[in-house]
Amino acid sequence: MPKERQVPQILDAALVRAWCALSLDALGRAREEIDAINVYPVADGDTGTNLYLTLESAAQAVEAAFAGHEPDLPSAAQAARAMAHGALIGARGNSGTILAQLLRGMAEVLAAEDARDTADEPVGAARAAGDARALRRALRRAAESAYEAVAHPVEGTVLTVATAAADGAAGAADDCRSVVRAAYRSARTALEATPRQLAVLGRAGVVDAGGRGLVAVLGALVEACTGERPALALPGPGTAAGTGGPGPSARAGAGSPGSAGSSGSPASPASPGSVEECEDAVGGPAYEVIYLLEATDPAVERLRVRLDGLGDSLVVVGGDGLWNVHVHVDDAGAAVEAGVEAGRPYRIRITHFGAGDAHTARGGDVRPVREPAQRAIVAVVPGEGLAGLYGEAGATTVLARPGEPPASGELVQAIRRAHAREVVLLPNDAELRHTAAAAAEQARTEGVRVALIPTRSAVQGIAALAVHEPGRRFDEDVVSMTSAAGATRYAELAVAERQSWTTAGICQAGDVLGLIDGDVAVIGAVPGPDATDTLVETAVTVLDRMLAAGGEMVTLVLGDEVPDQVADLLERHVRDAHLAVDTVVYRGGRHAALLLVGVE
Repeated sequence: MPKERQVPQILDAALVRAWCALSLDALGRAREEIDAINVYPVADGDTGTNLYLTLESAAQAVEAAFAGHEPDLPSAAQAARAMAHGALIGARGNSGTILAQLLRGMAEVLAAEDARDTADEPVGAARAAGDARALRRALRRAAESAYEAVAHPVEGTVLTVATAAADGAAGAADDCRSVVRAAYRSARTALEATPRQLAVLGRAGVVDAGGRGLVAVLGALVEACTGERPALALPGPGTAAGTGGPGPSARAGAGSPGSAGSSGSPASPASPGSVEECEDAVGGPAYEVIYLLEATDPAVERLRVRLDGLGDSLVVVGGDGLWNVHVHVDDAGAAVEAGVEAGRPYRIRITHFGAGDAHTARGGDVRPVREPAQRAIVAVVPGEGLAGLYGEAGATTVLARPGEPPASGELVQAIRRAHAREVVLLPNDAELRHTAAAAAEQARTEGVRVALIPTRSAVQGIAALAVHEPGRRFDEDVVSMTSAAGATRYAELAVAERQSWTTAGICQAGDVLGLIDGDVAVIGAVPGPDATDTLVETAVTVLDRMLAAGGEMVTLVLGDEVPDQVADLLERHVRDAHLAVDTVVYRGGRHAALLLVGVE
């Protein structure tokens, strides 16, 4: 056995940060395995991916919390709250939504512990015992709060595993290492028993996918606390403990009414009748609907009742005014309308279960896998209008909202959605370079040939798309697209959020900034009663500087709030001041920048 690394036995922010990072790593390693055993409640083969995306959002939030407290460190409670909040806003699918609530339950206990000032306590046996007790309470609250979030729990799934972890921790010695090891062992034992609790798992010969993901997260907690990475050699597809059933292809009955992939309440397990009802169901709702919702507690309680009548697999997690809603329905519009009546829904995602390719089995109907295309383009775009423009050109798009850059997992999902042997990836943002590189590397391990063109703006992506020829050899096409993107200078008009130093001098909050190739080149005055004049004046200065070195084509992409008059004035200026230069105008749509400029 390898020698155990010395890890501080203190329940602090550093431990939470390490746990979050190790969980993401563990889910990354286990993602394909978990996807392969995903048969319940819907056999759509994405549980591992959804868990990974949820944890990726959590990890980003934790890192932001640490950056926001520099040079000091956040408390354990602050780090745990950030982890839970990141998971909440980034939760994907059934499993990710439940994981977000598990993390929220833990964060609630750690916040209460943080209110009891332990800063002056010695780091010794008393502190270690206190941390262990807090961790036990956190695991218990995690399981309880996740049960509360599920409309119709069923035994043999992720909540069974969560409860087993809390039960195991309850009997452990008063130190964190003993607590996490006991929780992990009990969770793993419970996971191995899931095929005997839920017949759909037994027939498929697999353990519960969501529970398998939770065991990976608990294993990461063991590693964070002890320095050990616990081995996890669980039965694979077709060999689940205590079963002799077929492998993942036998996914009959996977769609279940009234279950969110969770288990019965801790006090009273689900009756055999309710389990059989779920397992004998054929087919199921056609759509998965997920959205974030700003609403009051009473409104959410009414929403639960409304959505429970519309479909199944209902999970509503969150609190303090922000909720993540997940439901399977036939009428996706009604589910969204219910959210509108309850509060303000946003980041709405609607997935048609029959719209996939390899993962479309419902009610035992396994559909044939469609042949992949030879080549596809995947692009990140900062606005719905640009998404439409790129889509018309045949690209698969990922929408980047202000302050919400896509994670690598979202780019991987888009590459899979494109369903092609060769993919050209356009990140269209210098800040996404490393994220896009990680996504490309992951896709390559799945057998997809991916070329990453380092576009730094959507206008460079437009230039690359303009010369894309699917009939050419892949390398030649990539070289041509890269050359077109590299020959396109880009600029952006934005509004300064605060006073700050720039390469063009000091700007004030509200100033219109003209950025050329990512650097502030022009500072326009704060817009007055007629903001159009300021926008046009700043844009004209930017255009003249860019065209001073020559150019043949100007591309203008206008945000929703910019009037058409601005485009007319800029087109006229280019035509009058720069002979033989053509101009093309697009609408970027909601979430787009004020103005994007490209010069080829």
